[in-house]
Amino acid sequence: MDSKEALVALNMIEHVGPVRMRQLLEQFGDAPSILRASKQHLLRVRGIGEETAEAIGSWEKSVDLSGELKRIQEFGCHILTQTDKEYPDLLRQIYDPPIVLYIKGELTAKDKNAIAMVGSRLTTHYGSETARKLAYQLAYVGVTMVSGGARGIDTAAHQGALSAKGRTAAVLGNGINIVFPPENAELFQRIAANGAVMTQFPFNRKADKQSFPIRNRIVAGMTLGTVVIEANLTSGALITAGMAIDNGRQLFAVPGRIDSP
Repeated sequence: MDSKEALVALNMIEHVGPVRMRQLLEQFGDAPSILRASKQHLLRVRGIGEETAEAIGSWEKSVDLSGELKRIQEFGCHILTQTDKEYPDLLRQIYDPPIVLYIKGELTAKDKNAIAMVGSRLTTHYGSETARKLAYQLAYVGVTMVSGGARGIDTAAHQGALSAKGRTAAVLGNGINIVFPPENAELFQRIAANGAVMTQFPFNRKADKQSFPIRNRIVAGMTLGTVVIEANLTSGALITAGMAIDNGRQLFAVPGRIDSP
């Protein structure tokens, strides 16, 4: 087992996240050594409790690594880890960068100049048209657009970038093989051909309330700034905006219509 395969396995263990992963690597040096470690040695690591040590020690019972590697190959995606040069530099700088990224398509050096665009799923015509136009203009001058894959502003941002023949990246809150919403299947194919569809989640992982904030930190973390369009006070878009500020990135907001309630 090489280091990348071991990182894929660790990413599939429920109790191992980026912060604990960093602590484990500081102790053991590399990912294969973590998987070979005894429970006794794992418990000596700061932040690793009984449950996590047990999960790592018995990982072969819960993780289908060979199946996951086969799915990666058959789906036509690839894995990036923090040691790969294609891994986004800005994302490496956040407190909890993903252990691995599943990529359908390609990330390139051009994507260092990236801006996120987030907002409501239930957008108005004004909001979606503004998102398309702004994404078009940014992509036209070589800025990579980054957003989620949801309805509304996310979709409009990708459409705008693609119409300018620019680059765009969709960050998913589920496994890369799950198309959600289903009507965006063709859009995701176009994004993969002109940028990347990406996620930190293993195959078949469904989205839930916990996965979207995890996804949002990637959107904010791999970009120079975030543009917010039509976000309500409890929206995930504002969570992303807060993460952008926490990471020292720029934050922009599109004013609403003067006749909007």
